[in-house]
Amino acid sequence: MKITVDIPEKDLKDIMRFSGVKKKGPAIVKFVATELMLRRRRELSDEVMAGKFRVEFPDWEESRKREREKNPWNG
Repeated sequence: MKITVDIPEKDLKDIMRFSGVKKKGPAIVKFVATELMLRRRRELSDEVMAGKFRVEFPDWEESRKREREKNPWNG
């Protein structure tokens, strides 16, 4: 989708610098995509930390239990 936005020249230069892209349009697209990705990660991280989201790996947990039982340093 194409849209028209007014971006101050200073901000546009920063967007191009941060995105590493020399053309204005692709730099803005990359910058927005990166910002969205970071915000989505932060949102998921907040949900995990709040206990709203949990992933269990029963096979992994069982293998860790066996490893701890075999460990000679558990004494």
